[in-house]
Amino acid sequence: MTILPPKPGDPNASQDVRDRVLQVAARLVAEGGRAALTTRAVVAAAGIQQPTLYRLFGDKTGLLEAVAEAGLASYVADKASAEPDPDPLLDFRMGWDSHVGFGLAHPALFAIIWGNPDPARVSPAANAGRVALRRKVQALAVAGLLRVSETKAERLTHATCTGVVLALLDMPDDDRDIELASITREAVIQAITFAAPATATPGPAGAAIALRASLAHTTGLTPGERLLLAELLDRISEQA
Repeated sequence: MTILPPKPGDPNASQDVRDRVLQVAARLVAEGGRAALTTRAVVAAAGIQQPTLYRLFGDKTGLLEAVAEAGLASYVADKASAEPDPDPLLDFRMGWDSHVGFGLAHPALFAIIWGNPDPARVSPAANAGRVALRRKVQALAVAGLLRVSETKAERLTHATCTGVVLALLDMPDDDRDIELASITREAVIQAITFAAPATATPGPAGAAIALRASLAHTTGLTPGERLLLAELLDRISEQA
């Protein structure tokens, strides 16, 4: 089938129609998982023709991705509007628990987004979530609590939090051990942070990490000096 672009003025290509299709598709996914999302079910429930569906989303995969993107975007927007807790460790814990809660509440959407990762397909909403995580990790670093580099802390947090959600979703509902999420969270905190501010810990790594996080706000250095210092601090940080 040749997929034609929408015609100017075509009411079936309006934003209202697209939103209606996404609402229908989201309901089908929530009720029966991704297997319940068939083009026949969508066009029947949304009251459109199949060519309209193809014009708007390309194919079933495109529709699945659009549904997941819309659901995640709404969640990320809500989190971005919330004020961070002044305690960076508590804020980190809250962010972790929120991510786990989203995954358990929306298993099909979570599986679509993170169950089959593809670096070549960039999700704007998922990227926004990573930016939010990066801010939480940087707050730990600025407070002198980070024992590894920010990049390593962010990657470890993303990998373990996503992994524990997928593991929980793989368990039967009546045998799901939710405590695994909090145990894993605390293990990650122990792995990436010090129990006390890093600057109070013997050795240069903690101090280097804390200073590196605040380097952008440091005055009195030329751009070249700041770049050199950043490289040196990164090298010291990796010795943690």
